[in-house]
Amino acid sequence: MNTKVPFLFTSLLYICAFLLFLEWLYPVREIGDVTNLTVFILYTLFCFLLSMLHVTWWLSIPLKGIGMLVILDALYLPGPFLGSQWMTALATQISFNVNVLFSGQWHELTPMFRSVLFLIMIWMLSYLLYYWFIVMKRIFIFIMLTFVYLSVLDTFTAYNANMAIVRTFIVSFAALGMSHLYKVVDQESIRFAWLKKALFWTVPLVAVIALSTLIGYAAPKFSPQWPDPVPFIQNVAENGPGSGSTVRKIGYGSDDTRLGGGFVQDDTPIFHATAMNDHYWRVETKDIYTGKGWKKSDNASFEPQPNGNISLDTFQDSVKTEQRMTTVDFQKQEAMQKLVYPYGIDNVETAQPTKWLLDNTFDEIRPERNGKAVGLSQYTVTYEAPSFSVDKLRDVSDNDSGLTERVQARYTQLPSSLPDRVGELAAEITAQDDNRYDKAKSLETYFGRNGFTYQIQNVPVPDEDQDYVDQFLFHSKEGYCDNYSTSMTVMLRSLDIPARWVKGFTSGKIIQSGDKPNDDDVYEVTNANAHSWVEVYFPGSGWVPFEPTQGFSNLADFHNDDGATEDDELNAPDNEDQEQQPEEETEPETSQNAESATGWIRNGWYILAGILLIAVAAWLAYRWRFRWMTAYVFRKLQRKNDAKAFQDAYHYLLKALAHYGMPKYPGQTLREFAEQVDKHYNMEAMKPLTLYYERVLYNNELYMRETNDWLQWWKQLMDQILS
Repeated sequence: MNTKVPFLFTSLLYICAFLLFLEWLYPVREIGDVTNLTVFILYTLFCFLLSMLHVTWWLSIPLKGIGMLVILDALYLPGPFLGSQWMTALATQISFNVNVLFSGQWHELTPMFRSVLFLIMIWMLSYLLYYWFIVMKRIFIFIMLTFVYLSVLDTFTAYNANMAIVRTFIVSFAALGMSHLYKVVDQESIRFAWLKKALFWTVPLVAVIALSTLIGYAAPKFSPQWPDPVPFIQNVAENGPGSGSTVRKIGYGSDDTRLGGGFVQDDTPIFHATAMNDHYWRVETKDIYTGKGWKKSDNASFEPQPNGNISLDTFQDSVKTEQRMTTVDFQKQEAMQKLVYPYGIDNVETAQPTKWLLDNTFDEIRPERNGKAVGLSQYTVTYEAPSFSVDKLRDVSDNDSGLTERVQARYTQLPSSLPDRVGELAAEITAQDDNRYDKAKSLETYFGRNGFTYQIQNVPVPDEDQDYVDQFLFHSKEGYCDNYSTSMTVMLRSLDIPARWVKGFTSGKIIQSGDKPNDDDVYEVTNANAHSWVEVYFPGSGWVPFEPTQGFSNLADFHNDDGATEDDELNAPDNEDQEQQPEEETEPETSQNAESATGWIRNGWYILAGILLIAVAAWLAYRWRFRWMTAYVFRKLQRKNDAKAFQDAYHYLLKALAHYGMPKYPGQTLREFAEQVDKHYNMEAMKPLTLYYERVLYNNELYMRETNDWLQWWKQLMDQILS
């Protein structure tokens, strides 16, 4: 049983463990929202190497921790590594996720925190697999779990595990063969020297694996015995009911079936863009209001767009336009698998060959490579920036839909459960207006004149029997862009005016101004710029954006036919509104709530500082445990002069001696050990204490006249040990 297994063979077995673990990681790219799996594979390799090389724990733990921080910096955290911006972003992430954890809303954990958990799992499994494969040589359970895992994914998800199962079979057979060989050699005490000179032991193993693989690959197989569950699962995932929440992280999300609840601020940069002036960045629209949120009426229907020429017409040719160009540069790993684009997009170009797909129903543009949706890091858009004629918009009457009957019905859809008072309020607000544009403007400005408040925290979630818009209009009167844009869209539809809900981003803030007056500026768009607004259909013009959210201004351009612009009329609030809103408030999600964001960052630093203080205090308490325990035991001896207290003190003395390098060895008597201790410390204390201990042990009583003596001996000896 003392045969030492050569490092080469243990390494081969551990490499098999690594290859099997990779089969657990590969499916994550397809079944999860992971676009950077290579980084996690590299971290896995790093952890496995440290375990395989037997790096001591006090070195491997810091190395793995540093590796984790480097990955988080590369994927999520802005600014220089460990810089002030980096630390601020980390504190924001910590504070938000701590809040989410304590509130039990684990589905709202941020991608960075999920990545941390994933990296910790890799860290732990790298050691556990080393223990199972090398130390215990019990690998069959892990192999079986791997087969079960791949089979379940192949059956119930879109992941194709055919080749994965073949690879797992080959690696598992090799690992089992080597493991069995090690056990036989260990049990029979066979020397490994003969293995270095003979390769014949590998020939049967390789032959059996190759033959079994070929037979399994060529043998006939049953066709699937169950109906494919993937379409059902996808349908539930995409169209199933959402879940309400009270705390969310601001940013662009795809699930809008359950709106409501507050969020925390997040100024993580998403992309930089060059532009002549600020404008909306569109992503998609949705058309079905459910009473709780928004969903799409049909499945996506994408059509190829040759050479990047996008045939998306949100407005008609009669609208005045100006050709412009913008470059979008996504930051780090923030790229989306949907195109972010301005109004009037005409063409899009990127450095790598890309296939462009357009869903004309919901205005979603998807880039693809090799048949899979991809997130682009950089692309250039040529677009026709529109300017809408207010006079022309006012000429449109309520009865002039300009849409087919089917499309008109889609964009005036409302749930039967919508309370009547919503429509009654919309009719009351627009009672003095005689055209579609003025009605839209009256609804757009209604919120600024009637006590509504822009609020991102403590925003209520409607009850099960409560309508989202009704709750906002008649109860809370506080919320953010989703509340305002949804309410305006629903009220427009109650007046039989076609309207739809739009998602995307606002323009962000200028981080670099152009050198000349007509040069483009560079805008930084962050998670906090995620936004929703309203589009109203006007025959002869098309879909026109409106901005009902408190503190935001409409980023579209309007003009009168006489050449004068309508910015003041459209974007600036009237006198009554000016008294309620700050004059320069244009981005509530980044400026109006700066105090809230600062509070989160400050709380995050407090939490981090508290954790560090607790950790330092715990470490110091453990580091100096013998000092404070000695004081405790000595006070206990002074208070309780009984046999048990003395025996406990003597046992504590033996423990302290062992900790500081003088353990009592098996077979050594107490008196022999006492002489050794006294000789080491050049004093006469341990021997009389030991003699006294033996008397107390056998007679179970103390000699009170000697109490002061053994107290002094014990104290002097402990002082010597701790000095």
